[in-house]
Amino acid sequence: MVSHSPPEALLAALRSEEIQFAIALSLKTSLASTILCLAVAVPAAYALARYDFFGKTVANTLLDMPLALPPLVAGVGLLLFFGVSIPGRDLAEAGLVFVFTPLGIVVAQFFVNMPFMVRVMRSTFEGISPRYEHVAKTLGCSDAQALWRVTLPMATNGLIAGSVITWSKGIGEFGAVLMLAGATRMKTETLPTSLFLNMSCGKLDEAIAVATILIMISIFSLYVFERRVGGLRL
Repeated sequence: MVSHSPPEALLAALRSEEIQFAIALSLKTSLASTILCLAVAVPAAYALARYDFFGKTVANTLLDMPLALPPLVAGVGLLLFFGVSIPGRDLAEAGLVFVFTPLGIVVAQFFVNMPFMVRVMRSTFEGISPRYEHVAKTLGCSDAQALWRVTLPMATNGLIAGSVITWSKGIGEFGAVLMLAGATRMKTETLPTSLFLNMSCGKLDEAIAVATILIMISIFSLYVFERRVGGLRL
């Protein structure tokens, strides 16, 4: 695929305004969705790894549910929720419009990819002995201080690996993004959407240029993931 078009055609395609817009939008939205995934997944994974509580199995199932849903189905559900439900209409009236906007891209990426972050972080926390936290507490740390000063620094590899793989999957998400945010050129055009639109129009050089970027991101992400996670059980 990468060698199909000459380098000059690939470089010309990469310099086009449309593909540069898609690159910038993909980077912004994937970074935002990764930060949201971190904010939700870290406390959720820590609770699942450290505590037994009523409804734990149900909570774990709900968190994993997006993994079992086809992205298109997840996108339709998000579209119905933000488009026609009462909470969705209330959010739109408050100025938070998610349907056919870049905000919808962030929400779709977050919904589909958050379970991956939860799984990585849960495996990371399970691999860290709780004894370290107990020792920190005997030295005067509170529960929050033990988590912040002891556990999270020891979970650095998992945080980095989970963030990179979630960011990569966010950039590559297409089905749910297409359903919720649409495929409008120069508005909701992420890299996968640009690939789809250019292939639909027969612009093969532009499509291959986008595919090359996505391939490079995938290789980089998998390399970092393997280096950082190693033998964690996901």
